[in-house]
Amino acid sequence: MPLRYTDCTFRYRASSPVLDRVSLEFPEGGSVLLGPNGAGKSTLLALGASSLTPRTGAVTWKNLDSARRGDRREYRRGVGWLPQQVHPLPGLTVREQAAYAGWLKGLSKAEAWSRSALALARVRLSDLADRRSHELSGGQLRRLGIAQTLTHDADVILLDEPTAGLDPVQRGVFRELMGELGEHLSFIVSTHQTEDLLDVYESVVVLDRGRIAYQGHTDTFLALAGPDVSTERRAEAAYRGLVRGEA
Repeated sequence: MPLRYTDCTFRYRASSPVLDRVSLEFPEGGSVLLGPNGAGKSTLLALGASSLTPRTGAVTWKNLDSARRGDRREYRRGVGWLPQQVHPLPGLTVREQAAYAGWLKGLSKAEAWSRSALALARVRLSDLADRRSHELSGGQLRRLGIAQTLTHDADVILLDEPTAGLDPVQRGVFRELMGELGEHLSFIVSTHQTEDLLDVYESVVVLDRGRIAYQGHTDTFLALAGPDVSTERRAEAAYRGLVRGEA
């Protein structure tokens, strides 16, 4: 089932709306959320993760309303969130931190511990399961963050700038990982990087100043670049033709 935003508006206190009557539906599979700084990407994902509540409108998944108290626990079990910063928990090993995330989502301690091993294997961290989480590299911490969502069997994972600050090798590992996970679950990645659109993502959403500038299939998005643009520059050209610059 898709993650759906219906007529969502959000503002911080008395500021102008960060998101203004946004309606969109993320299909199953891999989707990328593009947009300049200040466009509202992080806010959109935070709404999807039920960390924030829209001032108007609704965010739903499987007919569960993220803002409805009776739905929230099940909603959060199904929709996982990887924020921009994944923080190691002091004193915990990598496996303990993954298990702890599952326990917070309502799993029993035994079930969370069992599932954490499978989750770490899926993100290629089994060999580091007994290492203290604060000893991980930046790329390894991002993978631990994904493992935390897999421990509680999320069907959709929201990832906010997951490759920011990673070197090319780490980005390559992340790209391969998302390709593998995409066979079993859906994910939405917020990023500034357009290099991997064809390899990883099936659909594209472009957000510009709180409004949807584009939503559709990756091939249709790339076609916006025109026939005279080289293959390597098509995604960048299509993106630049849609946004109005830094907010």
